[in-house]
Amino acid sequence: METNEGTVDRVVRIVFGLVLIYVGFAQIVTAGILTYVIATVGLIMLVTGVTGHCQLYTFAGINTCKIKDK
Repeated sequence: METNEGTVDRVVRIVFGLVLIYVGFAQIVTAGILTYVIATVGLIMLVTGVTGHCQLYTFAGINTCKIKDK
């Protein structure tokens, strides 16, 4: 899997992912299905931030990583 996210992109995804997971499970916004949607989006952001690879970036041809993988 090729890294296609830069450092800033990864940090932002991890932070927002953690915030969305907290908001989703703490039910700050609302209860119901929206809670799970928010938490799931947060989990996806967290995973892509930790791994450094976003499949949507691959499909769109976007690469924010300055160093190319070999």
